[in-house]
Amino acid sequence: MTGATTGTRAEIHHEHRDVTGGWLRPAVFGAMDGLVSNFALIAGVAGGTAETRIVALAGIAGLAAGAFSMAGGEYVSVASQRELAQAEIAVERRELERHPEAEEAELAQMYEQRGVDPETAREVARQISRNPDEALAVHTRAELGVDPDDLPSPVLAAVSSFLSFSLGALVPLLPYLLGVRGLWISAAVSMVALFVAGAVVSRVTARSWWFSGLRQLLVGAVAAALTWGLGSLIGTGGL
Repeated sequence: MTGATTGTRAEIHHEHRDVTGGWLRPAVFGAMDGLVSNFALIAGVAGGTAETRIVALAGIAGLAAGAFSMAGGEYVSVASQRELAQAEIAVERRELERHPEAEEAELAQMYEQRGVDPETAREVARQISRNPDEALAVHTRAELGVDPDDLPSPVLAAVSSFLSFSLGALVPLLPYLLGVRGLWISAAVSMVALFVAGAVVSRVTARSWWFSGLRQLLVGAVAAALTWGLGSLIGTGGL
């Protein structure tokens, strides 16, 4: 039996993972940043002094400083990115208003470069250009790589960075806040958390969960060991 296939839905036989990582990527990496940096800071201070109160104070300061720094940096970065995107979108909007024929021809040329035959490309461009909002969205996605209706929020980015960093930085600090003395309990909790965080990252990579977990554990352990050694040298030298 033969017939037109117009209107039929294509069957999807495979699915792809989100290669950008979605919300999971910045959340997990923010938490790992807080975990590694505060674990290393606490280890360095603990290497220089046995005073639990001083180690805990350093951990609290590291959590606060890191979280506010991450939030401020993320806010400025995303706000700057958003402002630049908005400025370029405004340029594209003016061009569509002033030179609609030229923009339609440009859109047709983009489709031709993607393998669409010239006649079909011109027809697609013509139909898209009938709706100014849709034409703007198509042009900005193709030329700028952004969606004018889905620009990142600097406030949301700042709050997310603050919370994820704070959560990670709290892990090595928590045993000290609960009255536990000595670095080893904090180190054990931190290394378990490092492995778990690394295993979670495997959801947005092609690596196995155990490889990602062990890699993150190794990175955090080396950072903490080096700062502990530095703290021990400084503490021994009496600086």
